[in-house]
Amino acid sequence: MKKYIFLLLICSVFIGFSQNEDIDNRYKSELYKDYREDQFYASVTYNLINEKPDGISQNGFSSGFHLGFIRDMPINERRNVAIGLGLGISSNSYNQKNILIEEGNNGIEFNSIDESEYNVSKNKFTTYLLEVPLEIRWRTSNATDYNFWRIYTGFKVGYLLYNSTKFMSEVENVKLSNIDSFNKFQYGLTLSAGYSTWNFHVYYGLNPIFDSNSKLNTKTIDMKSLKIGLMFYIL
Repeated sequence: MKKYIFLLLICSVFIGFSQNEDIDNRYKSELYKDYREDQFYASVTYNLINEKPDGISQNGFSSGFHLGFIRDMPINERRNVAIGLGLGISSNSYNQKNILIEEGNNGIEFNSIDESEYNVSKNKFTTYLLEVPLEIRWRTSNATDYNFWRIYTGFKVGYLLYNSTKFMSEVENVKLSNIDSFNKFQYGLTLSAGYSTWNFHVYYGLNPIFDSNSKLNTKTIDMKSLKIGLMFYIL
């Protein structure tokens, strides 16, 4: 009789463990079922100019501010690999020394200048973009852990909403806005990598900031944007 009671207890223990494991699996399954990394993001970048014309240089701090939301769409069972599609806005300033953007007889003109002759105090152009980021996203996260490693890489398209230029010197001051010399669409490759909230971020522009009609000394201005900074994922 004791043997039967002992066997019954052993079976009860195994059944209990099995039921608990089933409950845990169902709980995890329910967690993972709806788990995604929908996130608001904010980024601060230092904006560099690639492929500058000969004799053109940057000065001062050229800043970028980016804000938006990305919809996370997991593509594997663990849901730590996903496609992200979002919408955001950004402002981007570029300080430079040697190009004067002004209105001429035939529209907007780009002229190289000797900074020392003008004694320039400010020379920059600024763009305001509506942006659509598309990412492939990998992370070490799960449904209950919010501190994790991530690598997000992708492509971003920006539509120019507004632009402005400002040139201030002892010789003349020129302020322009919403001129047609900028490319309406600006696009490039992106990479964000890091741990938890703090992430390194880089954007590498693939097309010029200015359109093909914008010329300096008869040569097309092929300057492209390179943005390096920090990305913060808020939620």
